[in-house]
Amino acid sequence: MDKTKNSSIKIAEGFIGQKMHVLSPHEISNLQANILAQNLYLTAIGLYPKALAHERFRPKGSEEYILLYCTEGEGYINLEKESHSLKANTYIILPKHSIHKYGSSLKNPWSIYWIHFTGAYSDSLYQRYKEEFLDPVIEIPYDPIRIKLLEDLMDLTEHDLTAYKMELLHMQLIQLISSFIYKSRNDTEDEKNSIHQSITYMKENVDQKISIKELANLTNYSVTHYSQLFREQTGYSPIQYFLRLKIQLSCQYLYFSKLTIKEICKKIGIDDPYYFSRLFKKQMLISPKEYRNKHKV
Repeated sequence: MDKTKNSSIKIAEGFIGQKMHVLSPHEISNLQANILAQNLYLTAIGLYPKALAHERFRPKGSEEYILLYCTEGEGYINLEKESHSLKANTYIILPKHSIHKYGSSLKNPWSIYWIHFTGAYSDSLYQRYKEEFLDPVIEIPYDPIRIKLLEDLMDLTEHDLTAYKMELLHMQLIQLISSFIYKSRNDTEDEKNSIHQSITYMKENVDQKISIKELANLTNYSVTHYSQLFREQTGYSPIQYFLRLKIQLSCQYLYFSKLTIKEICKKIGIDDPYYFSRLFKKQMLISPKEYRNKHKV
């Protein structure tokens, strides 16, 4: 097992492309007072992509349950006196007040989503998880709908939590945790794997131009059937999803590089900078230039 203990520098956060939000004490108090949200709520949520040298040690554990979901790479988890490996498409729920330490592999750093959650329902949900699975690390098929739920939860926490948003946060958190503990057995694995494979292909070729027919051919489905399955599992058409990947990558170039708009367009496979600017503003609600200025260090 490749542990980070041999790394000279270990960090808890600060990774390129990371997303995270920790609720303020005021927000948590409001959640606890909301009768439609108080039974299950999150206190922190985030994504650490390709988190090289990531490590976290809590000698007294956490006040909340912690769900760690690995989508790429691998790492380790020491829970109480046991050691576990967390690899792509696996997750674990760490109990409250339990000594734990976890870290990313140096050779194959993980990408993980993480959530701290609590509330009256949390103990029962954790108990269900313990009853359902013998091993604390659970394999789970990749599901774009689950990823979208995670992204939606992160989006919700980035804005002021009105009563309506607190209640929506509660409902979506139940749906998300249920997608881990109560794994659906209705969807065929072949369909899910086919969509996952085409998304992987998109990510690996984000600098290229890909037609919907090319994507459908990868799955051996007709364009119509493929498009329907893709939208059902992701909420987007294949081309919309591919363009979103391009814009997400362009955000990283705008944030972490000094590349010109024209150079960024070349990196993401878009020929027309004006078209890129329109597409960017439609998705991000501000222009590329405004985005760069807003996030300028």
